[in-house]
Amino acid sequence: MTYALLLLPEFSLILLGYLICRTTALNRSVWSQVDALVYYLLFPTLLFHSIIKSHLDLGDASRLLTGGLLILASGVLLAYSLPFLPGLGRHIQRREHAAAAQVGFRFNSFIGLALAERLGGADGLLSIAVLIGFCVPLANVAAVWPMARSSGRGFGAALVRNPLIIATSTGLACNLLGLTLPHWLEPTVARIGAASLALGLMAAGAGMQLQSLARAKTLGLGLLAIRHLLLPLLALLLAFTLKLSQAHAAILLTFAAVPTAASGYVLASKMGYDGGYVGALITVSTLLGMASLGLSLGVLLPFYTA
Repeated sequence: MTYALLLLPEFSLILLGYLICRTTALNRSVWSQVDALVYYLLFPTLLFHSIIKSHLDLGDASRLLTGGLLILASGVLLAYSLPFLPGLGRHIQRREHAAAAQVGFRFNSFIGLALAERLGGADGLLSIAVLIGFCVPLANVAAVWPMARSSGRGFGAALVRNPLIIATSTGLACNLLGLTLPHWLEPTVARIGAASLALGLMAAGAGMQLQSLARAKTLGLGLLAIRHLLLPLLALLLAFTLKLSQAHAAILLTFAAVPTAASGYVLASKMGYDGGYVGALITVSTLLGMASLGLSLGVLLPFYTA
């Protein structure tokens, strides 16, 4: 499997947004309005729809879900701890860390879904849907917390107002209650979701400030190492510990290796943080995803099954 080809559309849209913003009249004044549209309407619709339509079978995937939750919790703890590590903390600005910490543990659900379908067909999609359904709300809460805390906002108020968390938690609740969208509404909601992917990635490119990577390179290197090296290695360890089947091990390794979520840029920007820096990290993460997926599925998975 060529992982570069799977990630090429995402990277191409980020690059397109970057070029449009800097070479045409569609500058930041235009893209700031796109950010608002994506944040308040398009991304929440996409997240709600992707969760409510998933079939969450907890019985067959309990050990896989345990592994996914442990990977997410480990990513959160590692990302949060960076400013407190000896030798690293003095090189990390707390405000930059608050916005960018999410890069270390959030994940691109749609790349994960595409890979799971290639690896395991319908069963693979079902397995990763369980992980996404439970981990997306938790990852969004973990992403909002340091920004709300750093800005002095009440955490509870930030959660109540955050459209991404509202959408994911509502979608999960509806799914568990057996509620579904009316058939006549499905096509409209699906089209809104498709628009959010393209515009969200292009907005990340438009807001990207590559020069900021040099200013906060210690933080960036730490978060990208967590996302693309430590979590895939942890996934292999958990696969052995939980005695996962080969199919579930492949899903867990995929979940641990995909790039970070593209919506991180929009979340940071709308909460008043440096979205350009987060957008740059998302771009680098998309490129590194080719390497981490190759490590997980090309090296670690054969080691697990050997």
